[in-house]
Amino acid sequence: MDRQIDQDRRKFLKTTSLLGGGLVLGIQLSGCESSDNPRTTIKNMMTAQQQEQQSVDAAFFPNAFLRISADNRITVHVASSEMGQGVMTSLPMLIAEELEADWSMINTEFAPAHADFENPKSGRQITGGSASIRGFWQAMREAGAVARDMLLTAAAQTWGIDKDACYAKTGRVYQRASDQHLTYGELIEKAQYLPVPKSPALKKPDEFRIIGQPVPRLDNKVKVTGQAIFGQDIQLPGMLTAMVVRCPVFEGKIKHINAQTAKNIKGVIDIFEIETGVAVVAEHFWAAKKGRDLLEIEWNEGDHAKLDSDSIHQQFIQSINNGKVIIDRGNTKKILNLNIRDASMNHTSTKQQTAAIFETPYLAHTCMEPMNCTAHVQKDRCDIWVPTQGQEPTQKTGVKITGLPKEKVFVHTTFLGGGFGRRAEQDFVKDAILISNRLKQPVKVIWTREDDIQHDFYRPATYNRLTASIDKNGKPVAWDHAIAGSSILHRIVPFAGIIFRGKDDTSTEGAANLPYDIPNFKVSYAMVNPGVPVGFWRSVGNSQNSFVTECFFDEVAALGNKDPLKLRQQLLSKKPRHKKVLDIAAELSGWGKSLSEDHYHGIAVAESFGSFVAYVAEVSIEGAAKHEYIKVHRITAAVDCGIVINPDTVIAQIQGGIVFGLTATLHGEITIKQGRVEQSNFHDYPSLRIDEMPVIDIYLVKNAELPGGVGEIGVPPIAPAVANAVFAATGKRVRKLPIHLNKLI
Repeated sequence: MDRQIDQDRRKFLKTTSLLGGGLVLGIQLSGCESSDNPRTTIKNMMTAQQQEQQSVDAAFFPNAFLRISADNRITVHVASSEMGQGVMTSLPMLIAEELEADWSMINTEFAPAHADFENPKSGRQITGGSASIRGFWQAMREAGAVARDMLLTAAAQTWGIDKDACYAKTGRVYQRASDQHLTYGELIEKAQYLPVPKSPALKKPDEFRIIGQPVPRLDNKVKVTGQAIFGQDIQLPGMLTAMVVRCPVFEGKIKHINAQTAKNIKGVIDIFEIETGVAVVAEHFWAAKKGRDLLEIEWNEGDHAKLDSDSIHQQFIQSINNGKVIIDRGNTKKILNLNIRDASMNHTSTKQQTAAIFETPYLAHTCMEPMNCTAHVQKDRCDIWVPTQGQEPTQKTGVKITGLPKEKVFVHTTFLGGGFGRRAEQDFVKDAILISNRLKQPVKVIWTREDDIQHDFYRPATYNRLTASIDKNGKPVAWDHAIAGSSILHRIVPFAGIIFRGKDDTSTEGAANLPYDIPNFKVSYAMVNPGVPVGFWRSVGNSQNSFVTECFFDEVAALGNKDPLKLRQQLLSKKPRHKKVLDIAAELSGWGKSLSEDHYHGIAVAESFGSFVAYVAEVSIEGAAKHEYIKVHRITAAVDCGIVINPDTVIAQIQGGIVFGLTATLHGEITIKQGRVEQSNFHDYPSLRIDEMPVIDIYLVKNAELPGGVGEIGVPPIAPAVANAVFAATGKRVRKLPIHLNKLI
């Protein structure tokens, strides 16, 4: 039989077969010639026990995502990072569905950095934008279907019958005319030399038996038993620990260092300046921490030494009228004649027009696991162990610093203790590679919580001016939304202000795509970059813009004496998926019906990342007059994310999004003084407490739409739903986050 050899795959195998540390992630194509067989290379790198565990000698590798062993174990190579969103289970479910696998035999491994694992949606090996399922939906299913087709062919040839006389089920191939069957493990030797089909048939949704089921997460056991390896858990022979001191002022530089006292600390190995600050390298964390605390550093604080929240606020105000037009439908200028230009005019209205100012603050990510990275740079290779959302950028960082070719830079992805966009950055990765590159030893860089909060890439703060007009029936006929705020793309992409002509979709999403049927509609964006580093934060622009637009919509409804639910329903006639989740959330929450004494409802709906979510929040105002606080009792949620892969995962992510969003709604605010972040830990940047947690009811809409994102969609509607409920309770509008009851308008 002719052996089919894919030259591109052969090159890939050569690269991945060099992975070290005993963790074998080599993906091999069937039929490689023995003189150039990467299995031999992998086998030579492994101990006898590892060879037995991995079953390298007897395995079938139909594509980059999949390996089937002679003992019937199926290993799925997961290209996305697992940061709690469940991709280590949901992505294998896609393969297992089409493969007709026995789910109990599924195992997973994190994929290495390689072009074969780029997300088809983004074209990069990065986990973000709620794109794991959306991007790999087709590719992973095809990977499973390819393997199933080859195994069916192998069985048919073994029995000497037509392939159509066979079918696959739970890890076996059966003859249709009898109960005779062969396991996948028994077929791999023959299957590995078969040609790879180019267009395998995929199942229809009504044929799914794994997709859509509440499958227990594959990573549950290792996490519950403490076996899961997070970045902080990496231990290597001869490994040193390092901490880095950064200038407390944005973009400040080192002027002078006195490290003599710090060097006297037992266990401190070396102290030296690197690109990102001053590195203190020690035998263990405590020595590094003590040494760092004793450093005497004089800083050149630079241009941002006088930057503060008030001056940033003034920059936003001064720029709001000069924004770039993002969308301009109809003629808002002719209809709207209200003039609101500064924060002192928070609200202006006539019988048919209303205007208001909304503000959102900078926010930190505060992942459960602070930033960390371990690197080992040697003469001919660089290994990076890291909880990262970006394998491709991490590899590029290694290449840039070491000068090694990318096939010599190996990224070992660990579990992530939260990501939220923060771990797509490279600052903490750069620390470890720079230090190890100098010492040529394995080095783990660890950040403290203070480092994490004071040297983040923050969710942009924004200043918003909205104006709207209604007709005699109370229906909105014009809407103008002007936004001023910092640009994420301007920081990430050099000369983004020129490339994007002053526009940034990450700053206007959730505003420019307002779903309501309003004939005259305008959104503008003024890019203001005062010097605070900004980055992707869970749900990105949707997080602040949904708060602004959904709260202002309630104000527009009130202007026309309309029920906010009924007006939304009226204006969503052309948006059936928005309307459906809205209708469901309203019905399940008992919207319009009597509530417990002093309890009030607020509602909001948002589209983000291809999914649709509506919330009804039930709140009360508790405590004495001078110590009032908001109590969120219940959130009723309706979610349409298209085809649901694992309902348990979706529910968990909506719950997590509500916690994340409520934290920001009630507590989250980063403030700047003298170029420094004022907050430092959870005492002054608190997270939601257990006694603040509401009851959550979630309804998942069933349909056959393509899967939408899930990881971020739970955040956008929570702030406006709660804020609108606070208005119902107090008669005062929330136009600034976090909500301070004594500052309501």
